[in-house]
Amino acid sequence: MCGVIGIHSNEDVFKDLYQGLLAIQHRGQDSAGMSTYDGRFHTKKGNGLVNDIFDAANAQRLSGPIGIGHTRYPTMGGGRGEDAQPFFVNSPFGIIMAHNGNVVNYTELKKSLFLEHRRILNSDNDVEAVLNIFAQELADQETLDLSPEHIYTAVKGVFDKVKGSYSVVAYIAEQGLVAFRDPYGIKPLVYGKRKDGLLPSYAVASESVSLNIMNFTDIKDVKPGQVLFIDKDRKLHTQRLVQHAHTPCLFEWVYFARPDSFIDDVNVYNCRIRLGRLLAQDIRKLNLKIDVVVPVPDSAREAAIEIARTLNLKYREALVKNRYIGRTFIMPSDKSRRTSVRQKLNPIASEFRGKNVLLVDDSIVRGNTSRTIIEMVRECGAKKVYFGSYSPPLRFPCVYGIDMQTHQEFVAADSTPEEVAKKIGADRVIYQSLDSLKKAVHMGNENLKSFCGACFDGKYPTGDITQQDLDLIERERRNLQQRQLELNI
Repeated sequence: MCGVIGIHSNEDVFKDLYQGLLAIQHRGQDSAGMSTYDGRFHTKKGNGLVNDIFDAANAQRLSGPIGIGHTRYPTMGGGRGEDAQPFFVNSPFGIIMAHNGNVVNYTELKKSLFLEHRRILNSDNDVEAVLNIFAQELADQETLDLSPEHIYTAVKGVFDKVKGSYSVVAYIAEQGLVAFRDPYGIKPLVYGKRKDGLLPSYAVASESVSLNIMNFTDIKDVKPGQVLFIDKDRKLHTQRLVQHAHTPCLFEWVYFARPDSFIDDVNVYNCRIRLGRLLAQDIRKLNLKIDVVVPVPDSAREAAIEIARTLNLKYREALVKNRYIGRTFIMPSDKSRRTSVRQKLNPIASEFRGKNVLLVDDSIVRGNTSRTIIEMVRECGAKKVYFGSYSPPLRFPCVYGIDMQTHQEFVAADSTPEEVAKKIGADRVIYQSLDSLKKAVHMGNENLKSFCGACFDGKYPTGDITQQDLDLIERERRNLQQRQLELNI
């Protein structure tokens, strides 16, 4: 999962890009990058957090009223500095590009780009394949002045060739800013404008909160299969090239997105409240004796408060978070996740001692984090520890850009809730149902009627994912894990 931003403005965009990237740092903390344009491209990217990569010298050098920014954690590629985005090709025109998602047929595309067009990909990052396909589609049209129709033709070529999920932002030198969302709209993408000169400024981002912070308004979602082209005269052109069922990723509302964001017109904060209410209804039927409800901070807070309110139970924030430690789910190795949990969370022992505790979290993925938290709570003297997940059990690999790519990684893969409880040391595990998760999102936007819940039910909405694809992704994931072990990450 990653975060992207693109801006076509009246003044230097470095400050806006920097603020916008900070707002979506939660979407990736492995690396970040920024490219701007003032008649030539200026780029800075590297491993680490946004505020560690960019400094005052970069602010001076990254000049220009047009730019693209990116925060990343690796799904395709090994997390090396050269794999950070944006990426650049010098022909035709000169193009920079960044994306959020995962290209399933990257290996196939890499081979065909060389055999058919003699294009060499110099990284393991899948956006380089998208960029080169887009560039080749533009080059084939043999024009020196791009119209919206040229852009639409090039993006249609990407749609025809690229499998997977991708929300893309690109800038073509002296031509315009381009953004598009894959035909199923799996990953989020929004755009807005700001009246700050004779011509409006435009921005595209993964989440609405990023545009809010940069003072962009009139925020709208890029529709599935839709292309945006903001030309050199700052005129906005849009067209939807394909019509597929919109199937956004459910995990955005569960975990990834910030609570103050709107994803496809559904407020994340209110959705998590509904998830808490629906899970509380299931917990009530179990007649458990619960003394206190405690969230695993931060994403579970809204749901936990609503569970306590619905069940008339005490609510306590008894796990204190060190906010200078990153999100453990998107850390690159199990070892770093386990170490990080105890660095990140510290229990208030008096709130657990002698009590029956309901811990609430957004999900249970590998089980390492949950098990460590439960151990800490039991060390504080809790009598019983129940664990509520406001998402369903995760059982199937994600091929669309979430770092859950092997079947064996899931603690619930071949296990019942009772078996999961035993594995993580809980007295009981209560999962949200998939129907309730879909209902909670649908209540926020009744136009959303289908979703990508492949990690829950194994149904891949693009319809083109084969067992061979799954096997290849799993091998790549295992190779990455092995490299991380060798580096002692």
